[in-house]
Amino acid sequence: MQLQEYINRRLADGSITTDIGMIISHLADAAIAITQTIRVSGIEEDLGAETGAANADGDEQKALDVMAEEIIITHLKNTATSHILSEEQDAPIATGQDGKVMVAIDPLDGSSNIAVNVTVGTIFSLMPRQDAPVACAGRDQLAAGFFTYGPQTTLILAFASDSAPQCFVLDERNQQFIAMGGAVEIPPETNEYAINAAYSEHWFAPVQEWMGHVLAGHAGAYGKPYRMRWVGSMVADAWRIFQRGGVFLYPGDNRKGYADGRLRLVYEANPISFLVEKAGGMAINGCEDILDIQPQSLHQRTPVILGAKQEITRLKALHLNK
Repeated sequence: MQLQEYINRRLADGSITTDIGMIISHLADAAIAITQTIRVSGIEEDLGAETGAANADGDEQKALDVMAEEIIITHLKNTATSHILSEEQDAPIATGQDGKVMVAIDPLDGSSNIAVNVTVGTIFSLMPRQDAPVACAGRDQLAAGFFTYGPQTTLILAFASDSAPQCFVLDERNQQFIAMGGAVEIPPETNEYAINAAYSEHWFAPVQEWMGHVLAGHAGAYGKPYRMRWVGSMVADAWRIFQRGGVFLYPGDNRKGYADGRLRLVYEANPISFLVEKAGGMAINGCEDILDIQPQSLHQRTPVILGAKQEITRLKALHLNK
């Protein structure tokens, strides 16, 4: 089943509006264009090169950051999207359209990995239009998903009315996204985790305690051996969890500027947490569900701990008891 057929079925049964269906179709077209751009990186241009500019949070922009954002904005301006909220911009972009949907995007998640040929991606969130415009709480998202650009270009997508996400893979022979597998489900138990252990000395006590049990293996409180997998690109680590389970942690820590984590609530945490909950997992900032947090600013940061329900429940209890 092609992505457009999937969208058409949702339109036919009233699960989504025409505006939402069109936005997803145009995002898919943008992802195809980004895929084609990435395929020639290093041949025509070094897309991992720094531009000398910084995004809204002061992070150095790579050439592909800028190009991916331009491609997505161009495609979305042909839809009923009223405003585009981009991680790369200080303020919302008004499209001039009078639609009822706003789209938040992280145009190129994991851009530091471009030069070393590691999977990167595009994260998106569809939200009801707000007057300000301001972002809604994650639980009020209309749809969310992300594309990965790696050995394959893939998409995971869920609408608010869906009971589970659906995955797609790009058939580059005919430039169509094709459904892969059935409904996505994250197993409640796991022995696989993703975290940047280089910062372990800076973690707060709850994560330190959980990791102590994990590293103890059979002798620990959880009574089993674990293995670590860490790509350093959130979309790549998240895609693995949706395919075979696990947990992902990017906690806050005691380094200057890291107490509230580094991932953006609106552009990264909310859309992926939306997918995680749809797949039967959990997503928390430590003490509360990420989807229940009301954003106070467009570039608000948050700790992110998500994945298999058993481990996230343990981590939440450790945070609440501290």
